[in-house]
Amino acid sequence: MIEERNDMQMDFDEDAQYTERKRILFFGLPWTFTKYNIKPSVITVDAGLFKIEENDCYMYKVQDVKLTATLLERMFGLGTVICYTGDVTTPELRLTHIKHSREVKNYILKASEIARMKRRTLNTLDIGAGADIDDLDS
Repeated sequence: MIEERNDMQMDFDEDAQYTERKRILFFGLPWTFTKYNIKPSVITVDAGLFKIEENDCYMYKVQDVKLTATLLERMFGLGTVICYTGDVTTPELRLTHIKHSREVKNYILKASEIARMKRRTLNTLDIGAGADIDDLDS
């Protein structure tokens, strides 16, 4: 149990692989108070000026990643990365209007797979095959 806590503490001490700021859509200037830190084992979103809110999501909980870019975002070299997670507080984590969005998306995909393999975690979905447990016994 103590070793697990030390591993979790080390996850937060790692250097950030990507640090991006949410940008306003017009000219892509970073005049907002939202910062995204993407580390090999955790994604952290810091938001706010007067009321600061910090939201963390472990990388092994990321199940899927999607990149969207509107016409204006593409004109200013921005994009929005949407992470679908198994996290209770944030099932859909949005990294809105960030630069290098394609690189970030690809990095999150690879890092989440590595984190799942490292923790030996398996994501399964109920596809509704229709078989009940009672049917399997007979």
